[in-house]
Amino acid sequence: MELSKHLAKAEPDLTDVIQSIGEAGVRIGRQIRRARLSDVIGALTEVNVQGEVQQKLDVLSDEILLDEMQTSESVGVYVSEEQPDAVVIRSRDEGGVLTVLADPLDGSSNIDVAVGVGTIFSVLRNDPEGATSALQPGERQIAAGYILYGSSTLLVLAGATQVYMYVLDPDSDEFCLVESGLRMPTERRVYSINEAYVDSFDASVQAYLRHAHGAGYAARYIGSMVADVHRTLLKGGVFLYPATADHPDGKLRLMYEANPMAWVTERAGGRAVNGRGDRILETAPSELHQRSSVILGSKAEVDLVTSFLPSGSAPS
Repeated sequence: MELSKHLAKAEPDLTDVIQSIGEAGVRIGRQIRRARLSDVIGALTEVNVQGEVQQKLDVLSDEILLDEMQTSESVGVYVSEEQPDAVVIRSRDEGGVLTVLADPLDGSSNIDVAVGVGTIFSVLRNDPEGATSALQPGERQIAAGYILYGSSTLLVLAGATQVYMYVLDPDSDEFCLVESGLRMPTERRVYSINEAYVDSFDASVQAYLRHAHGAGYAARYIGSMVADVHRTLLKGGVFLYPATADHPDGKLRLMYEANPMAWVTERAGGRAVNGRGDRILETAPSELHQRSSVILGSKAEVDLVTSFLPSGSAPS
């Protein structure tokens, strides 16, 4: 798989894991394309550890990822939105030097209306060894990214310094590199947020939105984090998923949604903070399924949002 060629000079263990994630993406994408034919559209009666109703494809995607991680000789621990606890696959002595965290199918409730969905992943070192290896700040990630299943299947991978974008060739099931050193525009007057909850947002977010309306900003919101962040990465702007009265700590999961997207954003020249204006990647996690508010995107646009936060200085 071409994915491995561009990481070959990095480290063999990371190359092995990214290749396995790519293989999982090929398999998940195939299931998504056949979802209606295979009757895997819709919800199950079970809920996940977050208390959210699981979609059939959530469970299937998690099973595929876990299978690929079990066959990857470098993975010691697997953490997923769909698993209540970390899955210890093998010890470091057995070669399991890395920990993989994932949201196997972000936006899965949109499958039945054919909206773009995705897989989000984060790679850490399995240190300290075992289940607690996942509880590291995001700045300790060694790679992160996402796979977007849309009009084409894309894999965006951020290593230590660069962001790479691959496109899946449907004839060969190979991910082909189409761009390296991807950079996010520094500013663009576009925001992405679910404004249906505006009355439940903090006063600072409401003030930012009033400013954006008056300053001629455009709104773009798909409702699938991978698709919204990918558009922001390529086109610029800002993506916001703030805290609400019902979710005062935010709703997105820190470890396998906020952290990997923040890693990609920063390595593309953008900025990623939580609702207090703190850098997401510096957050010290206390639990696997910890939640966080998220503000990420073009640096100038995130700076503008943070200027409305209590510690900021909003434009008049």
